[in-house]
Amino acid sequence: MHIHEFNGKLLLKNGTILDPFNNQEYKSDILFEKGVIAEIGENLSEAGMDKVLDASKMYVSPGFVDIHVHFREPGNEIAETLESGAKAALAGGFTKVCTMPNTSPCVDNEAEVLAVYRKTAHLPTDVYPIAAITQGREGKVITEMAILKRAGAVGFSDDGTPLANGQILRNALEYSQITGNAIINHAEDPELRGNGIMNEGLASTQTGLPGNPSIAEETMINRDIEVARFTGGRLHVPHVSTAGSVDLIRRAKATGVHITAEVTPHHLSLTDEYMKTFDANGKVAPPLRTENDRKALIAGLKDGTIDAIATDHAPHVIDVKETTLDLASFGMIGLESAFGLIMTKLYHEEQMPLLDIIKKLTINPAKIMNLTLPEFKVGEKANVTVFSADEWWVFSRKNVESRSHNSPFFGTEMTGKAKLIVKDNFIVNC
Repeated sequence: MHIHEFNGKLLLKNGTILDPFNNQEYKSDILFEKGVIAEIGENLSEAGMDKVLDASKMYVSPGFVDIHVHFREPGNEIAETLESGAKAALAGGFTKVCTMPNTSPCVDNEAEVLAVYRKTAHLPTDVYPIAAITQGREGKVITEMAILKRAGAVGFSDDGTPLANGQILRNALEYSQITGNAIINHAEDPELRGNGIMNEGLASTQTGLPGNPSIAEETMINRDIEVARFTGGRLHVPHVSTAGSVDLIRRAKATGVHITAEVTPHHLSLTDEYMKTFDANGKVAPPLRTENDRKALIAGLKDGTIDAIATDHAPHVIDVKETTLDLASFGMIGLESAFGLIMTKLYHEEQMPLLDIIKKLTINPAKIMNLTLPEFKVGEKANVTVFSADEWWVFSRKNVESRSHNSPFFGTEMTGKAKLIVKDNFIVNC
Protein backbone atom coordinates (compact mmCIF):
# COMPACT_ATOMS: atom_id res chain seq x y z
CA MET A 1 0.00 0.00 0.00
CA HIS A 2 1.19 3.51 -0.80
CA ILE A 3 -0.20 6.76 0.66
CA HIS A 4 0.76 10.17 -0.61
CA GLU A 5 -0.59 13.70 -0.32
CA PHE A 6 -1.74 15.39 -3.49
CA ASN A 7 -3.01 18.96 -3.76
CA GLY A 8 -3.16 19.38 -7.53
CA LYS A 9 -5.71 18.49 -10.20
CA LEU A 10 -6.50 14.77 -10.36
CA LEU A 11 -8.65 13.35 -13.15
CA LEU A 12 -10.18 9.93 -12.58
CA LYS A 13 -11.13 8.67 -16.05
CA ASN A 14 -13.60 6.10 -17.40
CA GLY A 15 -14.90 4.72 -14.09
CA THR A 16 -18.37 3.34 -13.45
CA ILE A 17 -19.86 5.32 -10.60
CA LEU A 18 -21.99 3.46 -8.08
CA ASP A 19 -24.11 6.17 -6.48
CA PRO A 20 -26.04 4.72 -3.51
CA PHE A 21 -27.44 8.16 -2.61
CA ASN A 22 -29.52 8.24 -5.79
CA ASN A 23 -29.56 4.49 -6.52
CA GLN A 24 -27.74 5.02 -9.81
CA GLU A 25 -24.92 3.42 -11.80
CA TYR A 26 -23.33 5.37 -14.65
CA LYS A 27 -20.07 5.94 -16.52
CA SER A 28 -18.31 9.20 -15.75
CA ASP A 29 -15.02 10.98 -15.18
CA ILE A 30 -14.40 12.83 -11.92
CA LEU A 31 -12.08 15.82 -11.55
CA PHE A 32 -10.68 16.41 -8.06
CA GLU A 33 -8.94 19.66 -7.23
CA LYS A 34 -7.29 20.24 -3.85
CA GLY A 35 -9.25 17.38 -2.29
CA VAL A 36 -12.65 18.49 -3.57
CA ILE A 37 -14.83 17.33 -6.50
CA ALA A 38 -14.47 20.07 -9.12
CA GLU A 39 -16.34 18.45 -12.04
CA ILE A 40 -18.22 15.27 -12.95
CA GLY A 41 -18.99 14.27 -16.53
CA GLU A 42 -18.04 12.13 -19.50
CA ASN A 43 -14.95 12.77 -21.60
CA LEU A 44 -13.46 15.49 -19.42
CA SER A 45 -10.33 17.05 -20.90
CA GLU A 46 -6.95 15.90 -19.65
CA ALA A 47 -5.42 19.30 -20.46
CA GLY A 48 -3.90 21.01 -17.44
CA MET A 49 -4.15 17.96 -15.22
CA ASP A 50 -1.40 17.20 -12.70
CA LYS A 51 -2.35 13.53 -12.60
CA VAL A 52 -4.66 11.32 -14.68
CA LEU A 53 -5.71 7.89 -13.43
CA ASP A 54 -7.53 5.43 -15.65
CA ALA A 55 -10.41 3.63 -13.93
CA SER A 56 -11.53 1.63 -16.97
CA LYS A 57 -13.29 -1.60 -15.96
CA MET A 58 -13.33 -0.27 -12.41
CA TYR A 59 -16.14 0.88 -10.14
CA VAL A 60 -16.10 4.09 -8.12
CA SER A 61 -18.10 4.16 -4.91
CA PRO A 62 -18.18 6.30 -1.78
CA GLY A 63 -15.38 5.31 0.59
CA PHE A 64 -16.34 2.24 2.61
CA VAL A 65 -17.50 2.68 6.21
CA ASP A 66 -16.80 0.16 8.99
CA ILE A 67 -18.74 0.82 12.19
CA HIS A 68 -17.13 -1.90 14.32
CA VAL A 69 -13.34 -2.06 14.73
CA HIS A 70 -10.91 -2.55 17.62
CA PHE A 71 -7.69 -0.53 17.41
CA ARG A 72 -6.29 -1.42 20.91
CA GLU A 73 -4.89 2.04 21.67
CA PRO A 74 -4.51 2.95 24.49
CA GLY A 75 -3.21 -0.01 26.42
CA ASN A 76 -2.32 -2.71 23.90
CA GLU A 77 -0.45 -0.89 21.15
CA ILE A 78 1.66 -3.95 20.43
CA ALA A 79 -1.43 -5.51 18.81
CA GLU A 80 -2.69 -2.35 17.06
CA THR A 81 -2.37 1.41 17.24
CA LEU A 82 -4.85 3.97 15.97
CA GLU A 83 -2.44 4.66 13.10
CA SER A 84 -1.78 1.04 12.14
CA GLY A 85 -5.50 0.31 12.34
CA ALA A 86 -6.25 3.31 10.15
CA LYS A 87 -3.77 2.03 7.57
CA ALA A 88 -5.36 -1.44 7.70
CA ALA A 89 -8.68 0.24 6.94
CA LEU A 90 -7.26 2.02 3.90
CA ALA A 91 -5.75 -1.24 2.62
CA GLY A 92 -9.27 -2.68 2.58
CA GLY A 93 -10.91 0.33 0.92
CA PHE A 94 -12.36 1.86 4.12
CA THR A 95 -12.16 5.62 4.62
CA LYS A 96 -14.27 5.87 7.79
CA VAL A 97 -14.20 3.57 10.83
CA CYS A 98 -15.78 3.54 14.29
CA THR A 99 -13.61 2.24 17.12
CA MET A 100 -14.97 0.25 20.04
CA PRO A 101 -14.22 1.47 23.59
CA ASN A 102 -12.76 -1.70 25.13
CA THR A 103 -9.25 -0.28 25.44
CA SER A 104 -7.22 0.22 28.61
CA PRO A 105 -8.26 2.69 29.91
CA CYS A 106 -11.60 2.38 28.18
CA VAL A 107 -13.25 5.24 26.32
CA ASP A 108 -15.73 6.25 29.00
CA ASN A 109 -14.87 9.93 29.47
CA GLU A 110 -14.51 13.11 27.45
CA ALA A 111 -10.70 13.08 27.48
CA GLU A 112 -10.47 9.62 25.92
CA VAL A 113 -12.98 10.53 23.19
CA LEU A 114 -11.04 13.67 22.31
CA ALA A 115 -7.77 11.73 22.34
CA VAL A 116 -8.98 9.49 19.50
CA TYR A 117 -9.66 12.50 17.31
CA ARG A 118 -6.40 14.22 18.27
CA LYS A 119 -4.26 11.18 17.52
CA THR A 120 -5.88 10.48 14.13
CA ALA A 121 -6.40 14.02 12.78
CA HIS A 122 -3.40 13.73 10.43
CA LEU A 123 -4.51 10.44 8.85
CA PRO A 124 -6.50 9.91 5.62
CA THR A 125 -8.88 7.63 7.53
CA ASP A 126 -11.65 9.27 9.54
CA VAL A 127 -11.67 7.54 12.94
CA TYR A 128 -14.78 7.99 15.11
CA PRO A 129 -14.88 6.75 18.71
CA ILE A 130 -17.76 4.75 20.13
CA ALA A 131 -17.89 5.39 23.88
CA ALA A 132 -18.77 3.03 26.72
CA ILE A 133 -22.32 2.74 28.00
CA THR A 134 -21.16 2.24 31.59
CA GLN A 135 -18.17 3.52 33.55
CA GLY A 136 -15.25 1.14 33.15
CA ARG A 137 -17.54 -1.10 31.06
CA GLU A 138 -18.53 -2.67 34.38
CA GLY A 139 -22.27 -2.60 33.71
CA LYS A 140 -23.10 -0.66 36.89
CA VAL A 141 -23.07 3.12 36.42
CA ILE A 142 -24.06 4.77 33.15
CA THR A 143 -21.58 7.18 31.54
CA GLU A 144 -22.18 10.90 30.95
CA MET A 145 -23.61 10.18 27.51
CA ALA A 146 -24.59 13.76 26.64
CA ILE A 147 -21.08 15.02 27.44
CA LEU A 148 -19.51 12.15 25.47
CA LYS A 149 -21.79 12.94 22.54
CA ARG A 150 -20.68 16.59 22.57
CA ALA A 151 -17.05 15.43 22.64
CA GLY A 152 -17.64 13.39 19.47
CA ALA A 153 -18.79 9.91 20.51
CA VAL A 154 -20.86 8.46 17.64
CA GLY A 155 -22.41 5.55 19.54
CA PHE A 156 -22.38 3.77 22.88
CA SER A 157 -21.35 0.20 23.67
CA ASP A 158 -19.74 -1.93 26.37
CA ASP A 159 -18.63 -4.17 23.50
CA GLY A 160 -17.40 -7.59 24.53
CA THR A 161 -19.21 -7.24 27.86
CA PRO A 162 -22.98 -7.80 27.55
CA LEU A 163 -25.26 -5.55 29.57
CA ALA A 164 -26.75 -8.04 32.00
CA ASN A 165 -28.71 -5.36 33.87
CA GLY A 166 -31.91 -4.61 32.00
CA GLN A 167 -32.46 -1.36 33.89
CA ILE A 168 -29.07 -0.04 32.71
CA LEU A 169 -30.06 -0.91 29.13
CA ARG A 170 -33.38 0.86 29.64
CA ASN A 171 -31.63 4.01 30.90
CA ALA A 172 -29.17 3.93 27.99
CA LEU A 173 -31.94 3.55 25.42
CA GLU A 174 -33.85 6.43 27.00
CA TYR A 175 -30.73 8.59 26.80
CA SER A 176 -30.36 7.57 23.14
CA GLN A 177 -33.52 9.54 22.40
CA ILE A 178 -31.74 12.63 23.72
CA THR A 179 -28.35 12.09 22.11
CA GLY A 180 -29.61 10.52 18.88
CA ASN A 181 -26.91 7.83 19.08
CA ALA A 182 -27.40 4.09 18.81
CA ILE A 183 -26.99 1.80 21.82
CA ILE A 184 -24.93 -1.25 20.86
CA ASN A 185 -25.13 -4.23 23.19
CA HIS A 186 -22.96 -7.32 22.77
CA ALA A 187 -25.81 -9.78 22.27
CA GLU A 188 -24.87 -12.74 24.43
CA ASP A 189 -26.20 -14.19 27.68
CA PRO A 190 -23.00 -14.92 29.67
CA GLU A 191 -24.61 -17.73 31.68
CA LEU A 192 -25.89 -19.51 28.59
CA ARG A 193 -22.56 -19.00 26.85
CA GLY A 194 -20.69 -20.49 29.78
CA ASN A 195 -17.20 -21.55 28.75
CA GLY A 196 -18.22 -22.07 25.11
CA ILE A 197 -15.39 -21.85 22.61
CA MET A 198 -17.36 -22.53 19.43
CA ASN A 199 -20.95 -22.96 18.29
CA GLU A 200 -22.82 -25.68 20.17
CA GLY A 201 -23.86 -28.30 17.64
CA LEU A 202 -22.70 -31.32 15.70
CA ALA A 203 -19.22 -29.89 15.05
CA SER A 204 -18.63 -29.10 18.73
CA THR A 205 -19.72 -32.64 19.62
CA GLN A 206 -17.32 -34.09 17.05
CA THR A 207 -14.40 -31.96 18.24
CA GLY A 208 -15.18 -32.26 21.93
CA LEU A 209 -14.92 -28.49 22.34
CA PRO A 210 -17.26 -26.62 24.73
CA GLY A 211 -20.25 -25.17 22.89
CA ASN A 212 -21.88 -21.76 22.89
CA PRO A 213 -25.55 -22.25 21.89
CA SER A 214 -27.42 -19.98 19.50
CA ILE A 215 -29.96 -19.17 22.22
CA ALA A 216 -27.23 -17.33 24.16
CA GLU A 217 -27.41 -14.69 21.42
CA GLU A 218 -31.11 -14.93 20.67
CA THR A 219 -32.39 -14.57 24.23
CA MET A 220 -30.30 -11.41 24.72
CA ILE A 221 -31.47 -9.93 21.42
CA ASN A 222 -35.08 -10.72 22.34
CA ARG A 223 -34.69 -8.90 25.68
CA ASP A 224 -32.99 -5.93 24.04
CA ILE A 225 -35.73 -5.67 21.42
CA GLU A 226 -38.45 -5.59 24.05
CA VAL A 227 -36.64 -2.91 26.08
CA ALA A 228 -36.13 -0.89 22.87
CA ARG A 229 -39.81 -1.30 22.06
CA PHE A 230 -40.76 -0.10 25.56
CA THR A 231 -38.44 2.92 25.57
CA GLY A 232 -38.59 3.90 21.91
CA GLY A 233 -34.78 4.13 21.92
CA ARG A 234 -32.28 3.33 19.17
CA LEU A 235 -30.87 -0.20 19.36
CA HIS A 236 -28.12 -1.52 17.11
CA VAL A 237 -27.29 -5.22 17.15
CA PRO A 238 -23.64 -6.02 16.38
CA HIS A 239 -22.27 -9.10 14.61
CA VAL A 240 -25.54 -11.05 14.18
CA SER A 241 -24.70 -14.73 13.79
CA THR A 242 -27.81 -16.96 13.96
CA ALA A 243 -30.91 -17.62 11.89
CA GLY A 244 -33.05 -17.10 14.98
CA SER A 245 -31.52 -13.65 15.53
CA VAL A 246 -32.31 -12.65 11.95
CA ASP A 247 -35.95 -13.69 12.48
CA LEU A 248 -36.19 -11.70 15.73
CA ILE A 249 -34.79 -8.56 14.09
CA ARG A 250 -37.01 -8.97 11.04
CA ARG A 251 -40.13 -9.18 13.21
CA ALA A 252 -39.01 -6.26 15.38
CA LYS A 253 -38.55 -4.03 12.34
CA ALA A 254 -41.97 -5.03 11.05
CA THR A 255 -43.54 -3.87 14.31
CA GLY A 256 -41.82 -0.49 14.42
CA VAL A 257 -38.93 -1.06 16.82
CA HIS A 258 -36.02 1.35 16.18
CA ILE A 259 -33.46 -1.36 15.47
CA THR A 260 -30.57 -1.82 13.07
CA ALA A 261 -28.13 -4.69 12.69
CA GLU A 262 -24.77 -5.64 11.21
CA VAL A 263 -23.07 -8.85 10.11
CA THR A 264 -19.37 -9.66 9.68
CA PRO A 265 -17.65 -10.99 6.57
CA HIS A 266 -16.37 -14.00 8.54
CA HIS A 267 -19.87 -15.04 9.58
CA LEU A 268 -20.90 -14.76 5.91
CA SER A 269 -17.92 -16.87 4.80
CA LEU A 270 -17.15 -19.56 7.40
CA THR A 271 -19.10 -22.06 9.50
CA ASP A 272 -18.39 -24.01 12.67
CA GLU A 273 -16.95 -26.75 10.46
CA TYR A 274 -13.81 -24.60 10.32
CA MET A 275 -13.19 -25.28 14.01
CA LYS A 276 -12.40 -28.89 13.17
CA THR A 277 -8.98 -27.52 12.17
CA PHE A 278 -8.48 -26.39 15.79
CA ASP A 279 -7.17 -23.07 14.44
CA ALA A 280 -7.56 -20.41 17.14
CA ASN A 281 -7.91 -17.76 14.43
CA GLY A 282 -11.43 -19.13 13.94
CA LYS A 283 -12.28 -18.54 17.59
CA VAL A 284 -14.52 -15.47 17.56
CA ALA A 285 -17.36 -14.02 19.61
CA PRO A 286 -20.06 -14.72 18.63
CA PRO A 287 -18.79 -18.03 17.25
CA LEU A 288 -18.92 -19.22 13.67
CA ARG A 289 -22.31 -20.90 13.30
CA THR A 290 -23.86 -23.51 10.97
CA GLU A 291 -24.39 -23.42 7.22
CA ASN A 292 -28.10 -22.83 7.86
CA ASP A 293 -27.22 -19.77 9.93
CA ARG A 294 -24.81 -18.50 7.26
CA LYS A 295 -27.50 -18.73 4.60
CA ALA A 296 -29.99 -16.96 6.88
CA LEU A 297 -27.52 -14.09 7.36
CA ILE A 298 -27.20 -13.69 3.59
CA ALA A 299 -31.00 -13.76 3.23
CA GLY A 300 -31.21 -11.11 5.96
CA LEU A 301 -28.79 -8.89 4.06
CA LYS A 302 -30.72 -9.31 0.84
CA ASP A 303 -34.13 -8.46 2.30
CA GLY A 304 -32.90 -5.52 4.36
CA THR A 305 -33.23 -7.09 7.80
CA ILE A 306 -29.49 -6.65 8.28
CA ASP A 307 -28.50 -3.09 7.45
CA ALA A 308 -24.71 -3.14 7.30
CA ILE A 309 -21.57 -5.20 6.99
CA ALA A 310 -18.93 -4.51 9.65
CA THR A 311 -15.65 -6.33 10.17
CA ASP A 312 -15.32 -6.53 13.98
CA HIS A 313 -11.58 -6.19 13.21
CA ALA A 314 -9.99 -7.62 16.37
CA PRO A 315 -6.18 -7.75 16.27
CA HIS A 316 -4.22 -9.94 18.70
CA VAL A 317 -0.50 -10.62 18.98
CA ILE A 318 0.70 -14.14 18.28
CA ASP A 319 1.16 -15.31 21.87
CA VAL A 320 -2.54 -14.91 22.75
CA LYS A 321 -3.62 -16.81 19.63
CA GLU A 322 -0.95 -19.48 19.17
CA THR A 323 -1.94 -21.33 22.33
CA THR A 324 -4.56 -23.87 23.40
CA LEU A 325 -8.06 -23.07 22.22
CA ASP A 326 -9.42 -22.64 25.72
CA LEU A 327 -6.82 -19.95 26.49
CA ALA A 328 -6.75 -18.23 23.08
CA SER A 329 -8.34 -14.79 22.79
CA PHE A 330 -11.50 -14.30 20.75
CA GLY A 331 -11.33 -12.37 17.47
CA MET A 332 -9.68 -12.03 14.06
CA ILE A 333 -8.42 -9.16 11.92
CA GLY A 334 -10.79 -8.31 9.11
CA LEU A 335 -10.26 -4.94 7.44
CA GLU A 336 -7.88 -6.03 4.68
CA SER A 337 -9.78 -9.20 3.71
CA ALA A 338 -13.34 -7.89 4.10
CA PHE A 339 -14.07 -6.58 0.63
CA GLY A 340 -12.61 -9.61 -1.15
CA LEU A 341 -14.75 -11.93 0.97
CA ILE A 342 -17.85 -9.80 0.47
CA MET A 343 -17.47 -9.70 -3.29
CA THR A 344 -16.64 -13.39 -3.52
CA LYS A 345 -19.53 -14.58 -1.34
CA LEU A 346 -22.26 -12.04 -2.03
CA TYR A 347 -21.62 -10.80 -5.57
CA HIS A 348 -20.05 -13.73 -7.38
CA GLU A 349 -21.65 -16.64 -5.51
CA GLU A 350 -24.99 -15.16 -4.43
CA GLN A 351 -25.48 -12.67 -7.30
CA MET A 352 -26.47 -9.94 -4.87
CA PRO A 353 -26.77 -6.64 -6.81
CA LEU A 354 -23.57 -4.63 -6.59
CA LEU A 355 -25.34 -1.40 -5.65
CA ASP A 356 -27.08 -3.19 -2.77
CA ILE A 357 -23.72 -4.47 -1.50
CA ILE A 358 -22.25 -0.97 -1.67
CA LYS A 359 -25.17 0.42 0.35
CA LYS A 360 -24.34 -2.06 3.13
CA LEU A 361 -20.77 -0.73 3.11
CA THR A 362 -21.44 3.00 2.79
CA ILE A 363 -24.69 4.91 3.30
CA ASN A 364 -26.33 2.36 5.63
CA PRO A 365 -23.53 2.14 8.22
CA ALA A 366 -22.96 5.92 7.95
CA LYS A 367 -26.64 6.51 8.75
CA ILE A 368 -26.52 4.18 11.77
CA MET A 369 -23.70 6.26 13.29
CA ASN A 370 -24.94 9.64 12.01
CA LEU A 371 -21.81 10.10 9.89
CA THR A 372 -21.68 12.56 7.01
CA LEU A 373 -20.78 10.83 3.74
CA PRO A 374 -19.83 13.10 0.81
CA GLU A 375 -21.97 12.59 -2.28
CA PHE A 376 -20.97 12.62 -5.96
CA LYS A 377 -21.51 16.35 -6.35
CA VAL A 378 -19.34 19.31 -7.28
CA GLY A 379 -18.01 20.96 -4.15
CA GLU A 380 -18.13 17.81 -2.01
CA LYS A 381 -14.94 16.53 -0.38
CA ALA A 382 -13.07 13.72 -2.11
CA ASN A 383 -14.05 10.41 -0.55
CA VAL A 384 -14.12 7.55 -3.05
CA THR A 385 -12.96 3.96 -3.25
CA VAL A 386 -12.11 2.53 -6.66
CA PHE A 387 -12.39 -1.24 -6.94
CA SER A 388 -12.33 -4.13 -9.34
CA ALA A 389 -15.27 -6.50 -9.15
CA ASP A 390 -13.48 -9.27 -11.03
CA GLU A 391 -9.81 -9.22 -10.05
CA TRP A 392 -8.73 -12.63 -8.74
CA TRP A 393 -6.19 -12.61 -5.92
CA VAL A 394 -4.98 -14.66 -2.98
CA PHE A 395 -5.06 -13.04 0.45
CA SER A 396 -1.66 -13.17 2.14
CA ARG A 397 0.37 -11.50 4.86
CA LYS A 398 1.71 -8.99 2.36
CA ASN A 399 -1.81 -7.53 2.14
CA VAL A 400 -1.89 -6.81 5.89
CA GLU A 401 -1.13 -3.36 7.30
CA SER A 402 -2.32 -4.28 10.80
CA ARG A 403 0.26 -4.96 13.49
CA SER A 404 -1.39 -8.35 14.02
CA HIS A 405 -1.86 -11.30 11.69
CA ASN A 406 -4.59 -13.36 13.36
CA SER A 407 -6.62 -14.33 10.30
CA PRO A 408 -7.95 -17.68 9.12
CA PHE A 409 -8.10 -16.40 5.54
CA PHE A 410 -4.44 -16.46 4.50
CA GLY A 411 -4.23 -18.46 1.29
CA THR A 412 -7.91 -17.85 0.46
CA GLU A 413 -8.72 -17.09 -3.17
CA MET A 414 -10.89 -14.02 -3.60
CA THR A 415 -12.48 -12.21 -6.53
CA GLY A 416 -12.92 -8.47 -6.12
CA LYS A 417 -10.41 -6.01 -4.68
CA ALA A 418 -10.16 -2.40 -3.54
CA LYS A 419 -7.54 -0.70 -5.72
CA LEU A 420 -7.47 3.02 -5.01
CA ILE A 421 -8.77 5.61 -2.56
CA VAL A 422 -9.05 9.35 -3.14
CA LYS A 423 -9.74 10.93 0.24
CA ASP A 424 -9.42 14.67 0.88
CA ASN A 425 -5.91 15.51 -0.36
CA PHE A 426 -4.62 11.93 -0.18
CA ILE A 427 -4.26 9.24 -2.83
CA VAL A 428 -3.97 5.68 -1.54
CA ASN A 429 -2.95 2.73 -3.66
CA CYS A 430 -4.54 -0.13 -1.73
